[in-house]
Amino acid sequence: MFGSSGLKDDRRPSLVHTSMAMQTVLREQGQSPSSEEPSGQRPLNICIIGYTVYNSDGRVMRYAETLAKRGDRVDFIALSKEPDPPRTEVLHGVNLYRIQTRTYKEKSQFSYLFGILTFFFRTMWFLWKHRDTRYDLVHVNSVPDFLVFSAWFPKMRGAKVILDIHDILPELYGSKFGAKEDSLLFKMLLAVERASASFADHVIAANDLWRDKLVQRLPFLNKDNCTAILNFPDREIFYQRGRSRTDSKFLMIFPGSLNFHQGVDIAIRALARIKEAVPNAEFHVYGDGPAVPGLVELAKSLGVGERVVIQGSRDISEMAGIMENADLGIVPKRNDGFGNEAFSTKSLEFMLMGLPVIMSATKIDRYYFNDSLVRFFQAGDDAALAEAMLSLIHDPEARIRLAKNALDFAKKFDWDSNQYKYLDIVGSLTVRDYVPSTVRPQAMAQAR
Repeated sequence: MFGSSGLKDDRRPSLVHTSMAMQTVLREQGQSPSSEEPSGQRPLNICIIGYTVYNSDGRVMRYAETLAKRGDRVDFIALSKEPDPPRTEVLHGVNLYRIQTRTYKEKSQFSYLFGILTFFFRTMWFLWKHRDTRYDLVHVNSVPDFLVFSAWFPKMRGAKVILDIHDILPELYGSKFGAKEDSLLFKMLLAVERASASFADHVIAANDLWRDKLVQRLPFLNKDNCTAILNFPDREIFYQRGRSRTDSKFLMIFPGSLNFHQGVDIAIRALARIKEAVPNAEFHVYGDGPAVPGLVELAKSLGVGERVVIQGSRDISEMAGIMENADLGIVPKRNDGFGNEAFSTKSLEFMLMGLPVIMSATKIDRYYFNDSLVRFFQAGDDAALAEAMLSLIHDPEARIRLAKNALDFAKKFDWDSNQYKYLDIVGSLTVRDYVPSTVRPQAMAQAR
């Protein structure tokens, strides 16, 4: 059973200003930090690296802003999706360095790899050029795993290194390129994963299933140096402001990267199945990726080209408002080797914005959720998804019930309640005789 979160519905929560050495979570029930900051503890110099667009990536924003708010110096090395952005900018206390532009329209595997390698060498040059700053910690966000080696110079000077594996690469690229587990490509990616993880002082996995898999196949990882941290939503961003839409459309949405494993084509096929039964239904897609041209062509061929609206990615804060003004959130992932275990952060974001959710019954989603929270459908089956769409479209009471249950659930599993996991890692790597947090929120319930 899923209990009440204890958070008031009318309160917009803020990030906790945590102590430097002994981090703990301030609970809504009135509990306080367990210890004081030791005298003489200076703020840390931290560099975070990500082959990502900072403003559109909630996970990396939460890491950086949490550290900056408690007084650390945080430099973030990132991409830009615009041709002429400010190369250097301070955002919410984070020093943002955009060292490369990416359009997400790479036409070949070579152009994709060339972009990553260029970023890798530019990052190394940045860290050398800024050698006057002695970093205490470098946090590298994958993909790719080997980006962690760009931190060799700070590590040589004593900095600790975190490798944060957002997507587990052997399975991701195995799915993307059809590589079996006994293929040369898969084995090469396993070797890169092993080398990258061994270079780091701590590894973060994006969910519990992936953490278990990494620990199983990399014997040098254990509970002390490998931690699962979900991409928890930030309730400073994902809080309900009030719907502003007044049209008569029934709007279903998907935000995220547009790759094959995300299954957006399945949702388009499902919409085509119900286009006559629900003439006011539309499916809006927010994101970038290699699947875009195929999705546009598919929608046209199925006669729903004007009812499938594919737009680019949006800043996180803008996306929250878009979610709140939709009627259904769709998570149509395939259950291949990668998609079956990849957790979709949009699920919790939908829930916090009061949006009922339809999702494919993948292993990871059955692990974290149950039928009282979301409407499941058989992964990969567009007919089953169409049936689920029709069921909720014609049953507003069921939508309200799912949305209420899911909101109560998601309130317990936001960043504010779980940031202690990350701060404990930072503290254990950078503070001598660090004492971990003593207050622990309830573990995320697992729907078996």
